[in-house]
Amino acid sequence: MHGRPRKAPTDEEQEASSNKAVKLRDLQSQFLQFHRNKIYTKEAIEISAKLLESNPEHYTGWNYRKLAVEHLLDHLPENGVDSESIQSILDEELRLVENALKRNFKSYGAWHHRKWILSKGHSSTDRELRLLSKFQKLDSRNFHAWNYRRFISALKKIPDEEELQYTTDMIYDNFSNYSAWHNRSVLLSNLLEKGGKGYDDRGTVLGEEYEFVRNALFTDPDDQSGWFYHLWLLEQTLKREPLYLSSWPPNGSTLCLSIDGYLNSQQSLPMLHFQSKTRTFPLVLYFSEAVEGVSSSTVTVESEYNAGGDLIWRPLSPEKFGFSRAWLTYLKFSDKVHSLESCPVKITVAHFPGIISSSGMPCSQSCHLAFTVCVRASDQESSEVQTAHRISLEEENFKALATQSEEAKLVRSLSKLEIEKVNKPTTCKQSLETISNEIAHCQELLSSTDCKIGKLTLARLWMARNTLITYGSTDDGTEVRYEDILALYRDLMKMDPVHICYYEDEYSSALWKQATSNLVSLLKHCYHYQETSSPPSMNPYLCVRLNGLSLSRIGSMEHLLWVQMLDLSHNKLRSIEGLETLQLLSCLNLSNNKICSFTALEPLKKLKSLQVLDISNNEIGAHSIDTRRYLCSSPLNHALVSEWHLDKFASEDVTLKDHWDAYLIFDNLNLIQLEITGNSVVDERLRSFLFKLMPSLKWIDGESKCD
Repeated sequence: MHGRPRKAPTDEEQEASSNKAVKLRDLQSQFLQFHRNKIYTKEAIEISAKLLESNPEHYTGWNYRKLAVEHLLDHLPENGVDSESIQSILDEELRLVENALKRNFKSYGAWHHRKWILSKGHSSTDRELRLLSKFQKLDSRNFHAWNYRRFISALKKIPDEEELQYTTDMIYDNFSNYSAWHNRSVLLSNLLEKGGKGYDDRGTVLGEEYEFVRNALFTDPDDQSGWFYHLWLLEQTLKREPLYLSSWPPNGSTLCLSIDGYLNSQQSLPMLHFQSKTRTFPLVLYFSEAVEGVSSSTVTVESEYNAGGDLIWRPLSPEKFGFSRAWLTYLKFSDKVHSLESCPVKITVAHFPGIISSSGMPCSQSCHLAFTVCVRASDQESSEVQTAHRISLEEENFKALATQSEEAKLVRSLSKLEIEKVNKPTTCKQSLETISNEIAHCQELLSSTDCKIGKLTLARLWMARNTLITYGSTDDGTEVRYEDILALYRDLMKMDPVHICYYEDEYSSALWKQATSNLVSLLKHCYHYQETSSPPSMNPYLCVRLNGLSLSRIGSMEHLLWVQMLDLSHNKLRSIEGLETLQLLSCLNLSNNKICSFTALEPLKKLKSLQVLDISNNEIGAHSIDTRRYLCSSPLNHALVSEWHLDKFASEDVTLKDHWDAYLIFDNLNLIQLEITGNSVVDERLRSFLFKLMPSLKWIDGESKCD
């Protein structure tokens, strides 16, 4: 355990262990008989005590002791009940727990039982603090003891300031005390939240804590306990109100609704296009961090012709407990509206309180956006329906955008973040100064030592600084530096290959930010798509190409909600989590990545506009899949099977159970073109299955359904 080498037991040790096991089995047999028959005699209680002193991890034994205590307390003489009788019963339990902890200081059951006894209110908390002092001298980092100390200090109502000083003393005694640092973060969180004397200025308090932990970092840079506390301080420094960043349709735009066609029409200023037979289009809101509480109560939508009634908002990329950065609803215009020149839509975000970030911060400032919708007349629509043709994603069909072109102006307009000055946190400038100061100290430390966790912290500090600058916390022209971050992660991949996957993901996040958060950089990845053989009536499409960048993770999407054609080929993607935010996406190239299964494509199920998909030359089917590790259901889930359209395959020479993972992803998709060649799982049976599953599908790997 914890790097200690194990020695093979001697013959004498093996014999002693066998004898001990025999005795334990005998004790357990007697105990379970007493427990089963609800016997709480003196003999039965003594047997349970012997068992727990020998094996403190016997949870059933501790539960039995609780039942026994309740039984003894209930059967005290009614006229003779006094505090001494109760105290005697509880003291015996405390003695037993103490003996068990001497045997195993890390027994969850023993510590929990001691809490239960103390909650009865007849025991001395002063004695418990003295006992804790003895235990913590033996093992100052034991988190059970620190957890119990928090419990006792709450019972005794010890001020958080006193407990904070205790953590200071323990850290000075041993700055490698992880538990002391953790307890300090808990106490400081409480004090900052209450904002009492000396803790009302959050920036000053955090500044003093940075200076305090810096002593530990400079003393032993390779000790990680102080670095973890430093990371917590960084999170507190960045803690702020969530910001509404962007939307689709974007603020100030004009959206033209028309009937369905093959890929959405080319976007152009001043009008955007969206095609839908039902006159329904998505409305997406994107925030600076994951939030909950987006609903018709907190977001108001005003439109004269909206036929959807109360709107239902859904998280697009749900994290734990339903928090998400992107939220989606649909606006529907009545079928009775055959033609509409101009319909204003006004939206107020955080109109009423209720939107809260995952860090507990409320979105308190209202933000407003507006766009205009026009609906084409039916006869105009019918004349402009495009005939489906196969899209070729060859390099020759892509042309880089000219920086002063109309399309470049469109990108500038669509990628603009909607951060209002009233919505900027007032503490951002102070936070930026604090982080810049920590960057300087971290660079000073790394000038004298090659510490990998120091480099990781410096990379995180740079990312935090860049985030504050990008989201408009300062207008002083401070440079956003991503090359420094990327260089640090390249060094870390070489220094620490064991954790290379983590570093690759962090590297990808920084590279994605560098490519998309700056308009100049984003324009470098924007291209015209137009085939030389395409019909003259076909307008060129605007494509974002982030191919060949060695990306292993997809980053934030606040600048890309407008994207219809996206090229992510020749990367290292194993997951496409995050793409579900792009509700306009019509054409997606994921070829030559490291996607191992169809289940990794689950975000595609939320992309209702997707028509062209290239997942060729991945690793689908090359690795065995343990379906127990996936959240999506398998054919063994009878609740889901009832929703499957099994009648499609009733008379076909296709076994659904062989392609259940493909069914889960591609069912209900409206693909017209699919490229899947170069994956181990692909054969003619799978192609036949997919043609049958998706009636809209016209081509698979260049072959049409009729071939």
